Amino acid sequence: MRPPLKEIRLVAVSPSSPLSLLFTSPFSFLPTFASGTSSWPFAPLSPLWPLSAPSREDASPPAALSQAASAVTSAVSRAFESAQTVPAVAQPLYDYVCDAWQRSVLFLDALRERGNQTYVHEQAGMPPVLAFDYDVIVDGRELEDPCNYALLRIQPAEDAPTDPRMRPFVVIDPRAGHGPGIAGFKMDSEVGIALRKGHPCYFVTFFPVPCETQTIQSVAQAEAVFIQRVRELHPESDGLPFIIGNCQGGWAAALLAASAPGLVGPLMLAGSPLSYWAGVRGKNPMRYSGGMLGGSWMSSLAADLGDGHFDGAHLVQNFENLNPANTYWGKLYNLYSRVDTERERFLEFERWWGGHFQLNRAEIDWIVQNLFVGNHLTRNEVYAKNARAPVDLRNIRTPIIVLASWGDNITPPQQALNWIPDLYASVDEIVANEQVIVYCLHDKVGHLGIFVSASVANKEHTELFSALDLIDVLPPGLYEAKITDSTPEAARLEALEGRYEIRFELRTIEDILALDDGRDDEQPFEVVRRIAENNQRLYDLFVSPLVRASSNALTAHVLRESHPARVERSVMSDANPALGFLPAIAGAVREHRRPVAPDNPFTLLEKQMSASIEASWDAYRDARDAWVESAFYNIYTAPWVQACVGVAPNQPLEPIAPPLMALRKELAHYRLRAARAHLAKGTLVDAFMRIAAYIVDEMHTVQYRPFQRMRELAREYLGDRQPSIAELKEAARRQGAIVQLDPQAAIEALPEIVPDMKTRRALLAAVYRIATVSGPLEGERRERYRHVQRALGVEPGSEKTGLPPVGGGESPERGSGATGAGDSTAGAGGAAPRDEASATATEPEAAPARAKASRARAAAAVEAAAPVKPVRAARAGAKAKAAEAVEAKKAPVAAKTSARRSRAASATKPVPARAEGTTATRRRTTRGADE
Repeated sequence: MRPPLKEIRLVAVSPSSPLSLLFTSPFSFLPTFASGTSSWPFAPLSPLWPLSAPSREDASPPAALSQAASAVTSAVSRAFESAQTVPAVAQPLYDYVCDAWQRSVLFLDALRERGNQTYVHEQAGMPPVLAFDYDVIVDGRELEDPCNYALLRIQPAEDAPTDPRMRPFVVIDPRAGHGPGIAGFKMDSEVGIALRKGHPCYFVTFFPVPCETQTIQSVAQAEAVFIQRVRELHPESDGLPFIIGNCQGGWAAALLAASAPGLVGPLMLAGSPLSYWAGVRGKNPMRYSGGMLGGSWMSSLAADLGDGHFDGAHLVQNFENLNPANTYWGKLYNLYSRVDTERERFLEFERWWGGHFQLNRAEIDWIVQNLFVGNHLTRNEVYAKNARAPVDLRNIRTPIIVLASWGDNITPPQQALNWIPDLYASVDEIVANEQVIVYCLHDKVGHLGIFVSASVANKEHTELFSALDLIDVLPPGLYEAKITDSTPEAARLEALEGRYEIRFELRTIEDILALDDGRDDEQPFEVVRRIAENNQRLYDLFVSPLVRASSNALTAHVLRESHPARVERSVMSDANPALGFLPAIAGAVREHRRPVAPDNPFTLLEKQMSASIEASWDAYRDARDAWVESAFYNIYTAPWVQACVGVAPNQPLEPIAPPLMALRKELAHYRLRAARAHLAKGTLVDAFMRIAAYIVDEMHTVQYRPFQRMRELAREYLGDRQPSIAELKEAARRQGAIVQLDPQAAIEALPEIVPDMKTRRALLAAVYRIATVSGPLEGERRERYRHVQRALGVEPGSEKTGLPPVGGGESPERGSGATGAGDSTAGAGGAAPRDEASATATEPEAAPARAKASRARAAAAVEAAAPVKPVRAARAGAKAKAAEAVEAKKAPVAAKTSARRSRAASATKPVPARAEGTTATRRRTTRGADE
């Protein structure tokens, strides 16, 4: 029986308590097998280990070691005390030598602690490196198709509880060699920002060793179970769960959303590659790895040598090889030069970076063959098990948010965004598919910084999370999110939360293609794909059986533990007897620490030498990458090589199969016909969304502040009766398609949707108040707003008179002219009631009947004076006569109930639904309110 994941916790390693006293052999740092029994062949040699001690925490160090440590400490202390006077000319050199020696000791001690930390982490089962407490909700190993995944619920702080009615967040961490938890291993992270916003947060974690029968489909099915469980836990949430996929978790989230479109909410792909062949020549060398290795057979070989398990350390090594200057010098020198302040941060990050997880051969083969080398996902060539149709990313029905960075050399913006032109030839196809795509580009942060950096978390993640509801109701299209610092003007900006302001600018497919240097350089990758398929067949047929027959659990274990990434940690740990005295020396150094002055000439010389070393490594990297790129194109663009695999030279790639393209066009025409059928139908929510889409279509920018003002109006006027996000989203999609189809006809049909003149005035007043929160209406925006006014027959200037007060009483600005329009106004601001009947409910009569008739005649006169069509003018006159007839019939009733009418006129809010008094009194009061 497996222990609950909650019980597996990482314990802190104290520098003063060396772990060497807990080891029973020099090889005990090696992890055991899944069965829990160690099969290391030299375990019987443990009595020869000089520092052998009982494996318990309260074990006392041997007397000889304690005496030696005391002697070392005394010697170091006397050395510092004896060197009090140094000639002035030699003082800088002495200070530097002393500081360099001390930093060297502390540097080695930090590496020793890293090795000990890795050992403790492995012995604890390598739990996720989360900075938050959590509960296990679903364990994927107990599902019908088991996998090594689990769903965790993040526990909020006691003083900052989450709101179960808010949209839940689900974070999927990358399974790319490392362990889980990087998205929440500090407070300023994706998990921390979500909790800070009050959202319930869940985390998809995984275990070090996969299940024997596990496949990618097993993982996808488990994630679908996780999302369904989250929805069951939050039945009253305003919106479907928000899915965040980091790096390799992004394509997994995209597969889930495409396979089960109605299960998930908005989708965020942070540093996630979906178009694997894309990139810029001279800048993105990682995409050539598949071609230079001859395809995917090398990963299959590594998995066969691992007894069916692929070691994630190989993937981590590929990442490190991208920047050898940082791997072999920069990272270590940064620790050495700032060892007094960088030690904790270094150990915290290395705890995640050094935890290497495994994949099954079936998993790594699917990933490499379908994604990295084959690029089948955006070509609609990925099939689920026993499925007759491919997984199509255009089936995703929720907004897709892409977060990428120009400083990312693992997932450059081209690989994160080129799937859009692969799937859609134009923005019109995106609109016809009712899809919303938002992308945000950072200027310089690296790959890990996209979902680790505190600055990115406090800016990009915070603003995107805050504007999530707006993104969910955006009209279909392609947008770029722009985030600006509004600190100098924050005090003067209305409806602004926090320091930054976010807006969404409309983009086209050409804007995405302009981020690349052309797509002709992707044609050789089709040659690589075909050669890789041939090599894979040859390997599976002739080589794989021999390798699998010669591999077993022992050889796989030895190969994993001999990987350089593990060896460097095991050598620099308390398992190494040569480091037995290091903790005592480091303790003495900390006690007598004498850091050198920052302006010491030898310190400056050291930094210059370090910069020269990094520059040398960078020169080597650039030369290596240039050679790899040149060799790749020389080989795979050769006509004879392309002819061998049936590729015509210089033939452009066609990412979409013609039958599928025809089907998509037919579906787009069907949706346009459906939109045309709703041209003159809808509610006040539809009317508001149509006007908003009409104005946005010209201004090419959607800002968050107007949406925030709209939500404020909804809360102010309707409270809990405001429309849900799902209703706003449906209206935004429908009205966006209608405006895209025929903008003029869409606006001319508004009078049929909003026949009441008071409601029209309130609608436009709310639109004006929302649209001007970021500035006055100018240019084409003002002309479009005037066009809507003329179509609705509303006199110019009425929008500036203000909204009616909450509760439907008389507006101090408008008087009785705006009476009773409170609910209608809220509906115009995106906060309309759930149906049109409730939106146009009868308001209390606060004025005599003849006043209502005069207002109806005035409204008809305004409509007649406006430049509208004759049919609409005639309809307006008919409405005025009908209103007069109705009021004439009501006159006797009004005379008999003058007392009740006077009480209603003096009231400042509508009659309550249930009056006080007897049943008869309540019946009379209700009947009078209805009249």
